[in-house]
Amino acid sequence: MDSIDFPPDVGLLRFITAGSVDDGKSSLIGRLLYDAKALSGDQLAALEHAAARQGTDAIDLSLVTDGLAAEREQGITIDVAYRYFSTPRRSFIIADTPGHEQYTRNMVTGASTADAAVVLVDVRKGMTAQTHRHLCLAHLLGIRHLVIAVNKMDLVGFAKSEFAKIETAIGQFAAALGSPTPTFVPVSAKFGDNVMDQSERTPWYDGHSLLDILERVPRAVAATDLPFRMPVQLVQRTAQAGGTTRRYLGRIASGRIEVGDAVMVLPAKVRSQVRAISTYEGGLAAATAPRSVAIELADDVDVARGDLLAAAAQPARIGRSFEAMLCWLTNKPYDPSRRYLLRCGTATTPARLSAILHRLNVATFAVEGAPDFLNHNDIVRVRVATAAPLAFDAYSHIRQTGSFILVDDANRTAAAGMIEETSPFHPANRALAVGR
Repeated sequence: MDSIDFPPDVGLLRFITAGSVDDGKSSLIGRLLYDAKALSGDQLAALEHAAARQGTDAIDLSLVTDGLAAEREQGITIDVAYRYFSTPRRSFIIADTPGHEQYTRNMVTGASTADAAVVLVDVRKGMTAQTHRHLCLAHLLGIRHLVIAVNKMDLVGFAKSEFAKIETAIGQFAAALGSPTPTFVPVSAKFGDNVMDQSERTPWYDGHSLLDILERVPRAVAATDLPFRMPVQLVQRTAQAGGTTRRYLGRIASGRIEVGDAVMVLPAKVRSQVRAISTYEGGLAAATAPRSVAIELADDVDVARGDLLAAAAQPARIGRSFEAMLCWLTNKPYDPSRRYLLRCGTATTPARLSAILHRLNVATFAVEGAPDFLNHNDIVRVRVATAAPLAFDAYSHIRQTGSFILVDDANRTAAAGMIEETSPFHPANRALAVGR
């Protein structure tokens, strides 16, 4: 096994775990938290108490994330559970997503901010329809680093041949999707083999443990390295000698801003310069994402909540129409006669689906014909029309300004969308040709 060469600044890693029911996602997260000594004394006491009630000395680490009594009774995890832990080399945020097909939307939610995904596969079952689904969704959502944890190796005697079958099958499927080759690791979440440390029971495996792999995932493109974007949340007017000063408050979604930088107010496309940047603590010479700041401009321009301050040299796109991949989240089908609001950043505008172009079969990544109506968990490519001009980016470029939700007239979140590149030659669009 090669020695581990850790970069000096790997940064925070957000990753999701996914897999079919009973593949051991909760047990794996519990094992990571337990071995990393990230559980509090109260949590350990609760696990020991639960083990005593069941008449066993072995604690059930899956209970660390299965927080609801109903989940424990059914033996499944039905929501996204977020957990945090750190090692001397890196900090992590984990999103444990459900395994059931009907909770596809939960994986979309968990994966939307993730930089890596750990997909668990039960070595006895091999690839399942849910494995296909999770690999497709990870690819669609732009997750660049994929780790396949082949779990329950203890139940097949840690046989290399069984591991190799899954490695071959998933490698071929990932290649068909156009995804990078995943990293494979044989594990036993129950006993900790190859989770924190390399196991002696897999002498044929010359790779790293799961934790070593996660610690080595390259630092994601930081939001600070992207073009400057700040959705305006509030306009604050302050009376001063000689007139009124207007400050534009919001959270920097991406990039970096300095006093003197040229910015563009969108969607009006008005240029100005940053005169001052401040927080409650005082003035700043510069600020980066994701800091909340107040910005003053050198010119008296019309800026309101919902506008976007962007780097003048790299502004966002402006339009009333765009194409997007949409995940329908509610049991209420899309109804063209109902009123929907689109929310992107702090902007809100009435919107409609001017066309449903096709549906994506997330079990095979095949493009299917346009459905007559949208069902719960459907993922479709649509053309969206908005009542007012909107400033936006492609999701593959800047997630923060490339994603949106649709809210129905009952104030329910009906759908979540990812704005697509307009060019048919963009990799995100070429991938949709798989299965045609």
